[in-house]
Parts: sequence; C-alpha cells; structure tokens
Amino acid sequence: MSLRVQSLTRDEHLAFVAARPSASHMQTPAWGEVKPDWRAESVGWFDERGVLAGAGLVLLRPLPKLRRYLAYLPEGPLVDWSAPDLVERWLKPMLAHLRARGAFSVKMGPPVVVRRWSADAVKAAVADPDAHRLRDAEPTSYAPGAAEVADRLRRAGWRQSEPGGEDGFAAGQPRYVFQVPFAGRSLEEIHGGLNQQWRRNIKKAEKAGVKVVRGGPEDLPAFYTLYTETAARDRFIPRPLSYFERMWTALNAEHPDRMRLYLAHHDGDVLAAATMLTVGEHVWYSYGASTARRREVQPNNAMQWRMMCDAHELGAAVYDLRGITDTLEDANHLLGLLRFKVGTGGEAVEYLGEWDFPLNRPLHKAFELYMARR
Repeated sequence: MSLRVQSLTRDEHLAFVAARPSASHMQTPAWGEVKPDWRAESVGWFDERGVLAGAGLVLLRPLPKLRRYLAYLPEGPLVDWSAPDLVERWLKPMLAHLRARGAFSVKMGPPVVVRRWSADAVKAAVADPDAHRLRDAEPTSYAPGAAEVADRLRRAGWRQSEPGGEDGFAAGQPRYVFQVPFAGRSLEEIHGGLNQQWRRNIKKAEKAGVKVVRGGPEDLPAFYTLYTETAARDRFIPRPLSYFERMWTALNAEHPDRMRLYLAHHDGDVLAAATMLTVGEHVWYSYGASTARRREVQPNNAMQWRMMCDAHELGAAVYDLRGITDTLEDANHLLGLLRFKVGTGGEAVEYLGEWDFPLNRPLHKAFELYMARR
C-alpha cells in the first residue's frame, strides 16, 4: 500500500527532523525562509495508521509568467531509500502531490552514499598522472544498496543530473564531499588523524597568536568582506550579504545553535571566517572566507581545528567539509582546496547526486534551455 503524502505543519516537520540522528540543513523548515525566491512547503508521508513515516522540504520555483513550478527537494527527502518498494510506496505519491501543486518537474537529491575514498586513496589519485577524476580512482569502500536505488530510479523514469562542469560540482548541491568521521573517536584520535602539515600549522598559528572566536550577527559584515575577496580569488559569484543575514535569522530562530560564525583574529585583524551548521549529529563547515594577507600565520587551520573541537563537544558523528572537486588535474584551481581538506585525514564521499522527473516534458525541456542560456 502506498503512503499518503500531504502538507505538514512546521512543528510536525521539525519534530520529525529532531528525532533523526542526521538530516541535511536544507531539509529543515527554516531553509525555506533562506530562499525567498522559492515558495516552500513541508510535506509528510503517512502510513495507513496515520503515523508520520517520512518528511521533506519542497522548494517551488515559479516559471516566468506561468503558474507552474519546478519542485526541488535539496539533499532530500527524508524517506526510507532502502525500501524495495521505494518507487511505488514513496515516490509515486510524492509526484502526484507535487503535480497537484502545479509542478512541471521535480528535482531531488537522495541522501544516499555511493562510495568512499580514504585520505590516502585521494592523495594517491592526485599523485597519479593517469588519474584525471576522482570517480575513476579505486574507492576504499562501496555503500551497499546504492546501485540498486539508482537502478530503481532509472527504471521509474528519473534521470540523473550529470556532475556538471569541468570541476565536478553539480549545478545544485555537491555530489562529492569531504567528511571527517567523529563517531566513537576521541579528540586526540581526531587530532592524530590530521596530517603532519596540518598539525604543524595549528601549532604555528598558536605560537603566532592567532585567536579564533565565535561571532554574532554583528560580525557578518566582517565575514562578508573576506568572503567577497575569496570569491574574486577562487572565481565564483558571491551571494549577497542579505543571504547570510537571512540564514542567521531563520536557522537560529528554529534552533538557537543551528548556525555559528567563527573568526580568526591576528593583531587586531580578521584573517579568516567561516559559518558552521548543525542538525542532530551532523555538523557542516558551510561557508569559508579568508584574506591573502598574512597567510604565514595559518589562520585557516587554526579556525578549522577550533570548529572541529566544538563539533566534537556537540557530539557530532561527522564533520562535513562540504563540496570537493572531482577533477584531479593540476591546472584545476580547486585542487588546492581538495588538498587542504584531505589534510584532515577524513574521506571523500560520493552521494547519488541529483535526479529529475519531468512531469510535463515540453515545459521541462523549455526550462532546461532557459537555464542553459543564463
């Protein structure tokens, strides 16, 4: 029997998320307030007894001049992805509900891990002149069942988005991320897992007098100044300051410690800053920013280590450094960021990526062409 999908109240959705050990911050009710250009709806899957069995945040983006929407569930929904009747019981009622809402296409990002590469495996791939992409390197482990989920989706008419671009980042959320497992590990063990350069840099920052402090909303402009400098240096389009102000207000109104801001000071100057997000036992290093000034005092390593210490104190099972490039070419400007993250001793993780289901094929195709021209 298929599940019944209907709108959830904010409190119902939040209670469902709070009862889980891990959920993406993009699947919390507050995330809809961060995205004012989208209309947000919390949806729930109810079984025959009326028990809430799954939940998701749907972002609805209107087509220009039409009351038709792209429905997007970033890094979600929170359902039983291992269910053998995934398509019939879980996804078909979701599609029917979203079609009734005026959706012409549905995009989702199943939180399903496919493969993992240890730090040593990533380093070996980077050093191998014949390895051009991480996806081509031998993984350390495969997640059971992921290939079966992908096969079920394909047979049901879902289409997988390509990783996209020369750097391997998807157009939506990153398919490849870097995570440091914390579960069952002491802080000393996590510190011991850092590579020698990281440990040396943390000590160097301490000797140089770098101080890492937690900031408040009044410090967001200081973060933003560094963020725009980082955007120019790393060649990406920065979000406006108002985006981070909305994040702070919405996420911390939902949970008082959902979003934190850290700043690395040296001689009265802010050299690096970063945001940290927490949902259950999952902690993310979300946005980072730094200046090219005084890099020799290693503010970034000092800041990351403080964030990792605080995440461990919060009871994190995983510290997530978010997206990494899939491209291992020396010419790629994001390879330095990958090397920085590999120094934490964690692991590269590939997720199932994002998947599309066109409910109205002509409108879906027209939207794809519109987005390609932007």
